[in-house]
Amino acid sequence: MSINKVKYRKILAHSNLLIMAFRQKTKAKQGYGVQANVIKGVILTLSLLVSTAYADTPKSYFSTFKDKSLGLLGPKSDENFNKANVKALSNFQIDTSAIPELPMVTSFDPNMPTGTNYMPNVQRLAFNEAILRAVQRNPDISQAIANLASQNANIDVARAAYYPQISGGLGTGDLTSGERGRQVINLSLTQMLYDFGKVKSTVDVQQARLFAEQANVLVSMDDVAYQAANSIVQIKRYQEITKIAEQQIAGISRITEIANLRARAGISSQADPVQAQSYLEASRSNMIVQQTQLRQYQQKLRTLLGFDVSGLQWSLPERLIVDSNLYQEPEFNQVPKMILAQAQIEVAKAELEQTRLSNYPTLNVKGSLSQAINGRNPNNNEDDGFYHSIMLEANSNFYQGGATTSRTKAASYAEQAARARLNTEYLNVLDQVRVLREEIENKQRQMSILMARKETATRTKELYQEQYKLGTRTVVDLLNAEQSIHSASQEIEAARYDIYTAIVNYIAQTGRSRDLYELNNISIQGFEVQ
Repeated sequence: MSINKVKYRKILAHSNLLIMAFRQKTKAKQGYGVQANVIKGVILTLSLLVSTAYADTPKSYFSTFKDKSLGLLGPKSDENFNKANVKALSNFQIDTSAIPELPMVTSFDPNMPTGTNYMPNVQRLAFNEAILRAVQRNPDISQAIANLASQNANIDVARAAYYPQISGGLGTGDLTSGERGRQVINLSLTQMLYDFGKVKSTVDVQQARLFAEQANVLVSMDDVAYQAANSIVQIKRYQEITKIAEQQIAGISRITEIANLRARAGISSQADPVQAQSYLEASRSNMIVQQTQLRQYQQKLRTLLGFDVSGLQWSLPERLIVDSNLYQEPEFNQVPKMILAQAQIEVAKAELEQTRLSNYPTLNVKGSLSQAINGRNPNNNEDDGFYHSIMLEANSNFYQGGATTSRTKAASYAEQAARARLNTEYLNVLDQVRVLREEIENKQRQMSILMARKETATRTKELYQEQYKLGTRTVVDLLNAEQSIHSASQEIEAARYDIYTAIVNYIAQTGRSRDLYELNNISIQGFEVQ
């Protein structure tokens, strides 16, 4: 037997039970016990009907009926709510005339090395692939998308006010009087005819909030993309610095062996091996510090990607710097935080309009049906009487103690606050852009100086080695020269990856994550950026 037939028979059985209950009460002589049993039977029957509908109804049972009647009985949900059209969201202009600018900075030397030659030629996970995996599985993005879906449902709730509102119920007479045996079945319908745009304003508010939730998803995506990109940059940084620390240990170990040989031969002081050993222990401690930093960022990336990344080497794309458009004016209406701020302005404007329209009346048409059972119908005072009515109704809130005026003021100030937030976000982006440009330029100048320092330290070590053999230099001089070389090397790599860190931050601040990390026009947890 099909599920539909089984369900039909269950409903028919419950309906028969209800009919029998009503017939039973008519045979009684107004006994309170019988009336109570009847009421219990009705309530039980209704409960069974509700539970059966929820427990036994397959999804496909109502699908055909829903498709045919949805447009008549209620609003149809927007199926494209999970697709953000950035072109539409970013269709706004920013008035920056009243916002003070920060000083401009000059461009950097394009001939400055970027450090891509320092990348080891080993198997690597693609940079953009790792970022995509991070955003595909991040729970913050899942939460933002769930909030988006919830808000889309709120639009349907608001649109439902355009459609008939039907209610019904079963009531009894006064249980303390002679009317206690009476039951009255009521059914009422209300249809809004004209409300001066109040329902539309409510829909507009919910639609504006939907756009804000879409912007929230974009903000979450950019934040996760930045976390993943920055973690990869820091892993790459400490992988390189750890290699330098290992080279430092190897270099100081060689000097220690030479100092031990010379001390045993009586050529140099017995204190030389002790001093060399001290330097060796310090270099080992430094390597542990760098390894700790490396493992911390590997753990961070492991949390983002969901698997162990400690055995992977990473390659930073050369286009990362070129395509970041470091010295082009940012497209502020593409920045997710500014898109969100603008969406919140639209929410505030819609709420202000909703508050303003709340003073206007609403015109409804109302209809009602009532059927008395085992008693008089209070609407027409007839035994077992049937009553119906149709009327027009107009209602309005004429005075609420000044509450409406106060709500209008609050909504107006909320709009001002939202506009101020947009200006704040603009200044924040502008400030970060200028600061990051300045930092990149300074780091590139620093790298030039550090490279020259490394060359000088290398020549100094060569000279000290010869002088140490001749006894004109101490082992401390030789150790300091060795340490100076590796210190300069570490600082060079630190400055190099400070530039990459700033570039990744710049990409996040200017809203270019989706373009550079190839996150557009793909499904991310069911959400698509068009």
